[in-house]
Amino acid sequence: MQENEQTHIVRTKIFVAVWLCLLALTALTVKAAQLHLGALGMLVNLLIASSKASLVLWFFMHLKYEARLLKIMLLIPIATLTIIIGLTFFDIWYR
Repeated sequence: MQENEQTHIVRTKIFVAVWLCLLALTALTVKAAQLHLGALGMLVNLLIASSKASLVLWFFMHLKYEARLLKIMLLIPIATLTIIIGLTFFDIWYR
């Protein structure tokens, strides 16, 4: 390890809390699939999946402790993918 690298120690309680949130969001995904929300169901499931992915990136992959440049570089492809998926939804909804 180099001298200028900083290590961070994350408490186990945080990992357990994030894991419980992921379990709750998974249960919410299953419940949302059973509600038959129609066209809105896909949007709800994408929002829940995005929340779960954000939790994994932020805590388990330690993005919370990375430099600002890396966070911005990660947001660019996510924003591009969001725009592409959004445009696909507009195409399907207005046919």
